[in-house]
Amino acid sequence: MAASASTVTRKGVPPLRAGQGNSFLLRRLHSLSGIVPVGAFLVEHFISNAFATNGPHAYGEQVKFLTGLPFAEALEWVGIYIPLLYHAIYGFYIWFRGEGNVTEYPWTGNWMYTAQRWTGLIAFAYIGWHVYTMRIMGPHLFDVAPNGVAGYNLAFNKVKGELMITWAMAFYVVGIVSASWHFAYGIWLFCAKWGITVGEQARRRMGYVCFAIALVFIATGLMTIRAFRTISDPDPMHNIQQIEHEPGAVSQ
Repeated sequence: MAASASTVTRKGVPPLRAGQGNSFLLRRLHSLSGIVPVGAFLVEHFISNAFATNGPHAYGEQVKFLTGLPFAEALEWVGIYIPLLYHAIYGFYIWFRGEGNVTEYPWTGNWMYTAQRWTGLIAFAYIGWHVYTMRIMGPHLFDVAPNGVAGYNLAFNKVKGELMITWAMAFYVVGIVSASWHFAYGIWLFCAKWGITVGEQARRRMGYVCFAIALVFIATGLMTIRAFRTISDPDPMHNIQQIEHEPGAVSQ
C-alpha cells in the first residue's frame, strides 16, 4: 500500500536570512527603507498636513518651518526621493518576479500580499502626482511669488485649489487610503521578517495594532482633506489664480 503524500504549506512570513543569494542585502534595504526613512517621512507628512485643520496661518507656519530647514532641498532628495524610488522600484521588481497564487490558494496571507503590491503601485502613482502638482507646478514653496508673498504662505491655497476639483479629491482619497494601508501592513511584514514578532499569537496581535494604525492614518488624511475644502484663506494676497496671471509670474 503506497503512502499518500501531501504538501504542507507552513504559515507565517519567512524571515530575511543571509546566504540566500545576492538579493539578501537588497531585500534588507528594501524592508528597512519602508520604515526608515520612507515610513518616517509619511508620518511627518500626515502630521504636517494635519496643521491645515488649524487654518491657513498654522499650515503656512508649518510649511515655513520645513522649507526653512538647513539644506532642505538636499534633504528631500537624500531622505525622501532616493529612498522612495529605491523602495518602489525594487518592490516592483520583487512583484514582477513573483507568481500570483491568490486564486489557487485564497488564504488571507495571499490576499494581503496582493493588496500590498497594488496599494504600493497606487501610492507610488499618487505620490508622483502629488510631487508634480505641489513641487513643480504653480508657485514654488521655497521662492517668493511675483506679488512679494513668500511661497509658504501660498501653500494652503495651492492644496485647496487642487482638492476643490472633484476627480483630484477622489484621487487623493484613494491615494491616502492606499498609502495608509501599505505602510501599516508594511510594519506588520517588517516585524515578522525581522523576528520582532515571533509566533502566530504575536503576529495576530501586531495585526490588530497595524490595522488601528491604518485607520488612524486614513481618518487623519480625510479630516485634513475636509479642512482644505471647507476652510478659506481670508488674505487676498494669497490668491493663487491672481498670482499666476500676473506679468512675470513663473512656476519655479
